[in-house]
Amino acid sequence: MRKDILRIFGVILLSAVFSSANPSYGAQVPQSTKFANCAELNSVYPGGVAKNAKVRNKGGETKNTPVVKPSVYKKNASKDRDKDGIACER
Repeated sequence: MRKDILRIFGVILLSAVFSSANPSYGAQVPQSTKFANCAELNSVYPGGVAKNAKVRNKGGETKNTPVVKPSVYKKNASKDRDKDGIACER
């Protein structure tokens, strides 16, 4: 009986740790966020944001692959200086 109670307590404790101990765990950036500058955008999307999966970088070699998020790209299109369909690529 005592072992059962300890097992139940352990399961409850583990579920509490993984669900609420770290509020940023599993937190997501809203799909259509407008960023103030490329440094801010790259802190969330290190490779930049592409408007669709077909776009290719015109600027040359990049360190990171851009994330395809059309709604985020649309709000941050002004940060796409070379107009290749990728905002703030690195």
